[in-house]
Amino acid sequence: MTATVPPPPATAAGAGRPPSGSAIARLWRSVRVPLVLMTALVVVAVLLSLGTEQYPEGYLEPESVSPDGARALVRVLEQDREVDVVRSSEDAEDALAEAGEDSVLVVFLDHRLLPGELDSLAALETDTVLVQPTLRSLEAFAPGVDVTGRADPDETLAPLCTMTEAVAAGDAEVGGELYGAPEESGAVGCYPAGSGEALIRVDDGTSTTTVLGTGAPLTNTELDVEGNAALALNLMAAENVVWLRPDPPQQEGSATLTELVPAGLRWSLVPLVAALGLLALWRGRRMGPLVPESLPVAVQAAETTRGRAALYRSRKARDRAALAMRTGFLDRTVPKLGLAADAGEHAVVSALAARTGDDPAVLSALLHPADPDPFTADDGALVRLADELDARSRRLR
Repeated sequence: MTATVPPPPATAAGAGRPPSGSAIARLWRSVRVPLVLMTALVVVAVLLSLGTEQYPEGYLEPESVSPDGARALVRVLEQDREVDVVRSSEDAEDALAEAGEDSVLVVFLDHRLLPGELDSLAALETDTVLVQPTLRSLEAFAPGVDVTGRADPDETLAPLCTMTEAVAAGDAEVGGELYGAPEESGAVGCYPAGSGEALIRVDDGTSTTTVLGTGAPLTNTELDVEGNAALALNLMAAENVVWLRPDPPQQEGSATLTELVPAGLRWSLVPLVAALGLLALWRGRRMGPLVPESLPVAVQAAETTRGRAALYRSRKARDRAALAMRTGFLDRTVPKLGLAADAGEHAVVSALAARTGDDPAVLSALLHPADPDPFTADDGALVRLADELDARSRRLR
């Protein structure tokens, strides 16, 4: 009989092989967590960068959100009036020409303006608010007004005047420079303190110039203190506000030191240099060639040795004499032993004992004695030291 073995089922043939998509699945499982993390980090970074806005910095900068900036005041002004921020006197003149009659010019950091620019702005005959101006600005905009003192910056002052804007604002922290003006000028002062007023206004019939002794109440930090905000809004009560904060002047060129020195001083150096040259020729000594010269007396080296020994003996400096002898012995001996100049004490004693046959302990006591040194007790001991060292030198030879 012939037994018939049925063929295996079709599914069994491929049971031992992984499905075709298993490699892709394993790759996905290995990279999906890092991919999700990286995607999340990129999204967060993009969102943070979009939400970060860079604001300019600076004192009374209209776009600055720092404590000494003035962004808060500008935003309040923009709610019911037109605010035009300019960075130069030319732009200020153009803005005032377009704004019309109901406008006010507010000037900050006027020390950055040239005298000609100040005169041009003063000639516009528009209402102006000067914040802590320079003396040159006072001369151009408000002749007769002068600085008379300074008040405590943290002091709250009361208006005590008839100026409507100041009375409506009430007390304010306007402590800073104080001003005064002669009575015939018709100036009105408010917020008195000490020797002057912190706020003063001059009316020449065509326009008014208001001088504020400090810009602190206009900053973001101090705007909501006392009546600072009300005072600022009242002083800038016009349909159009031109906010002039000049940029720092740009350096267009530089002069050398020679150009800065006056021409007369430069020419005076010529006779001075000539006089110094003549003085050097007059007082200078001409050095000739070197001339060999024999010594008048020949001094033998042994005399120097004996002279130093006599000095040691007169001062009883046996320790120095012993040190000199040991140092000389080691300087002559160490190279003969094949050792370096900075070899240690143990290495020198061991090598010397191997060459001379002496006891290392005896050599150590001879070259590196304990304190006190037995060879410096008297002159006889010093002589014995010299004899011992000479004996070792002869053995090495």
